Amino acid sequence: MVVTSVVTFAATTSVIFGWDFLRPQTAIYFNPKEINPENIAKFNRVRSILKNSFYESVDEDVLLEGAISGMADSLKDPYTVYLTREQMSDFMEKSKGSFYGIGVLVTMDKDGLLTVVETYEDTPAKKAGIMHGDKITKVDGEDVTVIKDINVIVSKIKGEKGTKVKLTVYRSSENRFIDFEIIRDKIKSTNIESKVLENDIGYIRLIEFDSEIAAYFNEHLDKLLGNGIKGLIIDVRNNPGGSYDQVIKVADRLLPEGVIVSVKDRYGEEVFEKSDARELDMPIVVLVNGNSASASEILAGSIKDHNKGILVGTRTFGKGLVQSLIELEDGSGIKVTIARYYTPSGVCIHGLGIDPDVEVELPEEYRNIHITQIPEGQDVQMEKAISIVREEIEKRQ
Repeated sequence: MVVTSVVTFAATTSVIFGWDFLRPQTAIYFNPKEINPENIAKFNRVRSILKNSFYESVDEDVLLEGAISGMADSLKDPYTVYLTREQMSDFMEKSKGSFYGIGVLVTMDKDGLLTVVETYEDTPAKKAGIMHGDKITKVDGEDVTVIKDINVIVSKIKGEKGTKVKLTVYRSSENRFIDFEIIRDKIKSTNIESKVLENDIGYIRLIEFDSEIAAYFNEHLDKLLGNGIKGLIIDVRNNPGGSYDQVIKVADRLLPEGVIVSVKDRYGEEVFEKSDARELDMPIVVLVNGNSASASEILAGSIKDHNKGILVGTRTFGKGLVQSLIELEDGSGIKVTIARYYTPSGVCIHGLGIDPDVEVELPEEYRNIHITQIPEGQDVQMEKAISIVREEIEKRQ
């Protein structure tokens, strides 16, 4: 999606839809103050026509799920979607960092095409040759470019261990379509990497904000601090986002006391997420690009607005919305956009993105390959980040 910032709640209330089979006991129930009875009658009439007149037998569960999905789709928000039981299970499974599939991290690009932003090491996708930037156009022969719900496409790619999936991708760097047949396996995604660079500079790459990333971030940071680093580079290039709660915890570890982000709903109610007084006292640079989205932008925006670090790279994606994932009684779910979020300076970056403090474009020949595949010394964004941190360290000595 771009992958969304998600707050997960259990459903405590629900609207109950019963099917009207022309029997009063199975009619749809509604609050007359909220729902026009004529609309309910129209709904039941259409249901009855489809059930009784369609030229093939009709699965009533499919009709129900189609109706619910249609309500979500009617809002014209790509992040508000209905998830079937299977899609909900897949979504929750992946958020824990382990799932069955081929081993890719994907997002919807601005043209609505499913795009690979990461192929995890030692996975079926990596071994098959799937690359960063590949646009997935077909799954098992089905055209998925017309599907705008990322969860639907992902559910088609995932499957049981040992089963095969056929993918067609468009690779813009070669201007051609490529077919792959990949055998699914268990995937354990590692969404964080760290190391010590030259001159006692620490480096942490956050690939995605999964449900456990904050704890791993603290572990990696503590290890780097134990190795005596004097400055830190945080790389969220190509990070599509993830858990709202987790990015708040990561930001809290870095920032001084103050606002991390605020969230405002349609009624004007605003909630402020705040950091405590503990902060990381060293130079920080955050690497960003056009695929840094959602939770990544919360982190980058809060660091920038607190003057806690310097952003290097290119303008971020611009997703300033928050979703809530509500599980329904049968195991299905609704993911609904509930609010806009605002940086500490009060800016909603949705559709705008965040401009870096220091803009650095990658050379043309490296823009369509993954950042980890750029030859050593040729990642000019990384080189600039190292230079800035080094200068900031020297100022403190």
